[in-house]
Order: sequence, then C-alpha cells, then structure tokens
Amino acid sequence: MQQPGSPPAVTEPPELEGNATAPEPRGVPSAPPAVTPDVTETDLPDDRYINRELSWLDFNARVLALAEDESQPLLERAKFLSIFASNLDEFYMVRVAGLKRREETGLTVRSADGLTPREQLAYISKRNQELVEQHAAAWEKRLRPALAERGIRIARWGEVTDEQGERLSRYFREQIFPVLTPLAVDPAHPFPYISGLSLNLAVTVRDPTGGGERFARVKVPDNVSRLVPIDHHRDDPNATFLPLEELIAAHLPDLFAGMQVTEVHAFRVTRNADLEVEEDRDEDLLKALERELAQRRFGPPVRLEVADDMSEHMLELLLRELEVDPHDVVVVPGLLDLVCLWQIHGVDRTELKDAPFVPATHPAFGERESPKSVFATLREEGDVLVHHPYDSFSTSVQRFIEQAANDPKVLAIKLTLYRTSGDSPIVDALIDAAEAGKQVVALVEIKARFDEVANIKWARTLEKAGVHVVYGMVGLKTHCKTALVVRQEGSVIRRYCHIGTGNYNPKTARLYEDVGLLTAEPSIGADLTDLFNVLTGYARQDKYRSLMVAPHGIRRGIVELIEREIEHLRSGRPSGVRIKINSLVDEQVIDALYRASQAGVGVDIVVRGICALKPGIVGVSENIRVRSILGRFLEHSRVFHFVGSDEHWIGSADLMHRNLDRRVEVQVRITDQKLTAQLNAVFDSALDPATRCWVLEQSGEWSASPADGSSVRDHQAQLLARHLAQG
Repeated sequence: MQQPGSPPAVTEPPELEGNATAPEPRGVPSAPPAVTPDVTETDLPDDRYINRELSWLDFNARVLALAEDESQPLLERAKFLSIFASNLDEFYMVRVAGLKRREETGLTVRSADGLTPREQLAYISKRNQELVEQHAAAWEKRLRPALAERGIRIARWGEVTDEQGERLSRYFREQIFPVLTPLAVDPAHPFPYISGLSLNLAVTVRDPTGGGERFARVKVPDNVSRLVPIDHHRDDPNATFLPLEELIAAHLPDLFAGMQVTEVHAFRVTRNADLEVEEDRDEDLLKALERELAQRRFGPPVRLEVADDMSEHMLELLLRELEVDPHDVVVVPGLLDLVCLWQIHGVDRTELKDAPFVPATHPAFGERESPKSVFATLREEGDVLVHHPYDSFSTSVQRFIEQAANDPKVLAIKLTLYRTSGDSPIVDALIDAAEAGKQVVALVEIKARFDEVANIKWARTLEKAGVHVVYGMVGLKTHCKTALVVRQEGSVIRRYCHIGTGNYNPKTARLYEDVGLLTAEPSIGADLTDLFNVLTGYARQDKYRSLMVAPHGIRRGIVELIEREIEHLRSGRPSGVRIKINSLVDEQVIDALYRASQAGVGVDIVVRGICALKPGIVGVSENIRVRSILGRFLEHSRVFHFVGSDEHWIGSADLMHRNLDRRVEVQVRITDQKLTAQLNAVFDSALDPATRCWVLEQSGEWSASPADGSSVRDHQAQLLARHLAQG
C-alpha cells in the first residue's frame, strides 16, 4: 500500500534449429543435465510445492537482510527497514485477511502444499513474530546507533535538553494539541472505532479525588510528520527527531487536566482491506467500487501491534473491545510502525545514500536536448527495447505518448492505465490529444488495489476532457501495459505500439526495473487493435498473431513452449528455459517445469518474490536452479527465454493464478536479434555465478550467494554502468 511519502513496496504484478554438435547457446549449462530415466515425467511427489504465504514472508526476510547488510549506505538501509514494514502491512491487509475470511466462512480449501487456512495462519503468526523481532533488533541495535554516530538521531523524550523541550512543547501546544481528540471509554462513551494502520495511544487515568482507573484512546495524527525535527537547520548536516507519539505522551496531562495519567502504551490495528466488489453486469462498475471503498475502512481487524511494554490488563482490554484473536497480536520491541523511517531517508545526506543518477536517453531517440521523432525511428530503424530505469522513461515511452498527442497526423491513441503518478504527464498528454480532436481511449482499471481512489479521479478528469474512458471489465482486472497510436501517413494508416512490463508511471519508472517494446510491426498493431476492441466492446477474441493474452492464452502458451523444449532435447537439439519473474505460483506451469527437468532440460529462474517451486528434488527438479535478486531498484520485469526455440517473450503477467485466470495480461514475442541480445545480456548478468543474490535450496531455505566471501558483482550496478556508458 502506498501512503503519501511512503516507500515503494519491494513488493502490493514470456528458432534456433540445430543438431547435437551445434554450438551451445547462452544459458545452457556446459555440463550435460542430469537425466533420471527411472522416474517418469508424471511421477511427481505430493509435497512438491512451497507454501506461497510462507514464501512471501521469506521474500520480506530478504528485504530485511538488505537493511542488515553493512555494505549498503546507512540511509538506504533505513529505507529497506521502511519497505519491510510497508510490505508487511499490505500482506496482512490482503493475504492474511483472505485466509481469515476463508477460515471464518468454513471454506476448507487447502493450499497447494496441503495446509488449511487455520494451519497457514498459525505458521504465519509464528514466522511473522520472529521477523518482527529481527526487524526491531535491526533498527534498535544496529541502525539506530550507526545513524546516531553520523549525526542522525531519533531521540526519546527523556533525552531532550530543557531548551529542546521548550521548543517541542510550544510546537505541541500550537500545532498538535488543537487537533487531538481524547476519547474516553465508560458507560456513556462506547469504545471508539480504531481506523486501520492508525497509530494510537492507549491511556489509563485516575481521578485523584477518588474512583478507579479509566481508559481513553488518543489517535496520533497522521496528517503531520510522524518524526518531529528537534535540531535540524538548513546549514547543519545533523538531524535529530522525536517520535510524535512520545511528544503526545509527554503532554497527556494537558489533555486530561485534573487527572493522573497512570499508564500509556502505543498500539496499531490492521484491518481487512481486500475489496470484494460484487460486480453485476447491469450495475455501474464505478458506483459499485465506490460503495465498497466506503466500507474498506470498516473491515474487521486482522492484526494488533502492541509495544512490548504493554501491561496484560491493557492488552486484555484491547483484545476484548477490538474483538481480536490473541493469535493476531504482534508484540513489537521498540518503535511501532517503522514505515516512518522513509522520512529519515529524506534527510539531505548524500554521502549516506546511493549515488544519484540520471537515466540515459536510449540511443535510438537521440540526445535529450535534440530528440528524434519516435515514429520516424520505429518506421525507419525498427523495434526498440527500453530498459527502465536505466533507459529514461520520460525520453522514450512518455515522449512516445506526448509526440502522439501533438502530432497532427495522429488520428487515435488507445492506452491502458493500471497505475500512474499523481501529476501524470501521460494523463496530461491524453487530455491534450482529446482537446486537439483526436480519438483517445483510456482503459482506467479502477480496481487496481489501493489505487482505486486515484484511478477514479483520473477517470473522471479524462472524461471531462473528452477522452473515451472504459472502467475495466466485469470479472477481470486489466493489468496489461499497452499503448496503440494510429497515424495517417500519406495514403497509409500505420500503427505504432508500446507493450511493457511496467505501469505508465514516470515516478516508479525511476525505481522499478522494467522492459518495454516500442514497435511499428503490423501484426502487433493488428493484435492491439483487436485487443482494444475486446476491452472496449463486445468482441470475444482469444487468439492473436504475435501476442499471448490472458485469461485464455498465456498459461497455455507458456506450457506449450516449455514442452517444446523437451522435444528439442529429445531430438538432440539445444534446449533450455530461462525465466525472470516476480512470482512463480501457478501449479500447471510449475509442473511443466518439473517435467522439463525430469527430461533433462536445464531451467534457470530469477524470481523477486514468491516461488512455490522446489528446486533440486532428485528425480524431479535437480535441473532447476532458482535465485532471487533484490537491490536499489525493484526487479519488476517479466522475461522468458526458450533456448531451443530461440523465443523471447516479455509482458505484464506473473505466473500466478490471478494473472493467468482473472486478469487481462499481454505477453509479446521479441524477434529482432539486437533486442534479444539485450535480453540475453540481462539474463547472463543475473545468472552470473559471481552475481550477489539468494539461492533457493531444496529445503525451501534461501541462502546468500556467493557464500565463500569471494568478490561479488552487483547486477543492477553493472547494468547501470553499462547504460550510462552507452547514453
């Protein structure tokens, strides 16, 4: 979930013929793969899958490992601690909420690895508590002292000087006190509603004239900075902050005048935020979603975070009043809600951060100051593959849309919007195009999780400007990243296209690693025309010329391509599968990869997040290798290379049920040899034995690699240096 000023989740999305003596292509192991003829390809063990929820927690543990890595700059480590916390919030709001809903409704559907919802929740609770304690220790014992040594401190109230205390008290009286509303709990005042992800103080007070203790709740305002600057001047590189909840706690006597404050503890509630939009073909989808959004804030609690110094009787009161299961309590040592460390990352200390960089303009599009026409480039020089953030988004994809909006020869622009930025130049260009009289169609996916409100706003803004807006499809999310420009060139109508793995969002394009194809290939233009007819009208096409499209074609296409590699191997031709993906969960694809491994096909997988496949099982997956790369940029591209067929595919779909069954996704084949060489170089770098990564073991554990302390290479740093040298 993206809150204002919060970090991006590192989290809430694919013919070479030859004979046995042909040179071995890239990606194929030099030694022949192991073959186990005594095991049939259909003989797959029941325990062949890793639980997807526990695999996700392992992914977040890898994010935490980056925060613990002393080779990372200090403020980048603080950023990773913030990302870990933000990721975990979304995991509880969506995944844990879904499991709890299944358990409460009595659904006994087991996960692919055979666990009931109750069993999964128990495993999650245990593993999460371990990670939360590790997370807190990373901050309190490692990063907090290290930052303090460099002049960046988060102080406690008892550590401030008298002079600092005076300034903070004045700030409290003038800026904080007027917006606080202490809510008492007694027979005349029911327990107040606690909003999701809000930070709160549970307070007990006593009347000195007599009577027992009384409970009150004070919400920590979320519309002011969580960390209050104490001593931070523009010309001073040092910075000291005080958590807002500590400032409020120190001034509770001002809120409860005449009462004695006897106890105060911080707590935080996470609520179910997984919308279930009841879509009716006869109901306006926009209105249905707005109705559900109004109810999101009232979802049932799925997690209660409490400070480790909270008393038992206070905890019992919260459990009773909030109706929280004791198993859903997470005890946090130290500071709650470390998402606030993103604010620390904003301190102007460049020596404690990654070196800044300016993305390079792709050589095909000229200099940044003297840009070439995207249309002329694609028409005369052929396809272009852009790789963000190394290649600039603003001088490639954004320029493509902006030039289309301003070009009098352009007749129509069609584009899918899943997520975009708050001040989107893409949206501005679409508005300019519509006002210039062009036919403009924007499919705005208003069901994009946690971006629903922003997308509803964009949809209405576009409609007012004359853009034809489509609000997604009933029963499906439109997750594909596609743009189509129709241009009149003499007597010919030519179509220009962009198909990518990332959203049309200039801000995340500087943080997320993605690839995209810009092309004037007629068959791809015809396919996108057909696809937009499906998205905006009543067409029911499910077969395309150069694309694979979910929910009908991607799983089938991927499995067929994997099986073709088996046939290549049996015929004595080169074979192999290389996949770069965010998540690998779909059992049909995993089983196809197992069958390929059993046949002897080498499989290399680079996965950022969840992986439900178990590598290294004798007779099943000993020819499969899985690694994960995390770093400065969020690895987000989905790329497939089928070595024997010499086919490369990129697109929007992860190998998950939701992508393959419940979303409109697009994969496009890359055929230009210059472009496939670029993709091969990315695979070669990611799979280099010296590349810093985590390797998935047969046991399901992830181990850091290289493990021998030898010199390591950073995949992202190498790509960044290469692109800057070419720019």
